[in-house]
Amino acid sequence: MPRFLKFAIPAMLVGLVLALLYALLSASSKGGNEDQVAKLATGSLSKLNTDSRGTAASTSTFEGPDGREMTLGDFEGRVILVNFWATWCGPCEREMPSLAALQQAKGSDKFQVVAISVDASDDKDYARQRLQELAGGNIDFYFAPPEKWDIVYESKAQGFPTTVIYDADSKEIARLAGEAEWDSYEAVALIDAITN
Repeated sequence: MPRFLKFAIPAMLVGLVLALLYALLSASSKGGNEDQVAKLATGSLSKLNTDSRGTAASTSTFEGPDGREMTLGDFEGRVILVNFWATWCGPCEREMPSLAALQQAKGSDKFQVVAISVDASDDKDYARQRLQELAGGNIDFYFAPPEKWDIVYESKAQGFPTTVIYDADSKEIARLAGEAEWDSYEAVALIDAITN
């Protein structure tokens, strides 16, 4: 065997072993700096997006349960899960019972589900009735008709349902476009991690 091959074969084997070790170490440490909330995005929450984390909540007004104007800043001091929904949106109606279950399980002075109906003004009473039917009275009725959709635009909701979670300082934590199972183990664990 030529002298060159005596050294080349072991050198190639050592190089291969080092490359495999590097690949294994890189894979095991991947996500070390990843957002902790994003790590909890599993199951029906797998589409949870944390790219806008830290963005201030909209200051636009919407109607509260008592009919008075309010802003998301009025919830400062607690984590809120804001859900933009409508009665004409099938996925919105399908996920509302799970939002109600989350509110019932985790609602407190530290956490609240805020479901903002984006139905037309003429459909306000119907939307209030549907929320009562779908959520069993566990979620308060908030309203932002199309002529007051600044809250929707500033929250960057690009379809319905859109859910945005804000921290106690009214800064975005995460968002999810589309429906999710908010009463799932993953969702409860996510809310627990955020509120604790």
